[in-house]
Amino acid sequence: MIVSMTGFGRAKEVTSSYSVTVEVKSVNHRFCEIQIRMPRQLMVIEDKIKQSINEYVNRGRIELFLTVDGNGIIQRKVEIDWELMDKYVQLLQQMKERYQLKDEVSLKDLISLKDGTTVIEEEPENPELQASILKAVHHAMSSLKEMREIEGKQLYKEMNEQILHIINIVNQISTLAPHVTFAYHERLLKRVSDYVTGVVDESRLMTEVAVFSEKADIAEEITRLKSHADQFLNNMNSDEAVGRKLDFIVQEMNREANTIGAKANDHIIAKHVVDIKSLLEKIKEQVQNIE
Repeated sequence: MIVSMTGFGRAKEVTSSYSVTVEVKSVNHRFCEIQIRMPRQLMVIEDKIKQSINEYVNRGRIELFLTVDGNGIIQRKVEIDWELMDKYVQLLQQMKERYQLKDEVSLKDLISLKDGTTVIEEEPENPELQASILKAVHHAMSSLKEMREIEGKQLYKEMNEQILHIINIVNQISTLAPHVTFAYHERLLKRVSDYVTGVVDESRLMTEVAVFSEKADIAEEITRLKSHADQFLNNMNSDEAVGRKLDFIVQEMNREANTIGAKANDHIIAKHVVDIKSLLEKIKEQVQNIE
């Protein structure tokens, strides 16, 4: 069954230490593109999150938002550049002696010195937190997949009706096609009779009709159009990602419809072709959103 590329999912995992929230949304895209927005400290599990996402989707632009609340997510420590601090103290002592200052160098003075101290954040190994994050990702992606499948069923229903409608129109064109040559023969005979008195050269007239008949023959295009329609219906029932294949089939159907309209030289068939192209345009828009 076909699957839409549009969906949304949300999940939350709460433990005694952490609260993990994952929101994920997807839209149509030519390939599978994944963007993850989460705290920098958790980038160590980015590849695992992407692997989890790929278990649920084959195509589309996926945006995942991860937030974590709790203590111990990151650890901070302060480092002192002792060599730089020594130079600062020596310089301050020199300034004190040079200008005969009475103030003493205080701890506050040293702490406020630029680049003397640095706060470093470290990401501790936390299997419990990582497990909670991946569990939330799986639940959010499962919800997103369910939404994509529901929308896919609706797309399937609409496109199935439209393709069957196209097949019905093509059958009508197939019935009309043989009459096109006969109608041309009658029109041509009337035109000749209006301008020529006496006996009409039937042999020359039939030759002209035969040439027209060959140029206006749309039997091959009708056969191919029906075949493409059958392929479309069959591929909609595939378990694989068929969005690109369906898009290609629609292009081929549109090409055959254009050829029929150009060759048939009949206003009723031309109207049917317009109807087919209108349906194909709707299908093309829907196919763009299929995985």
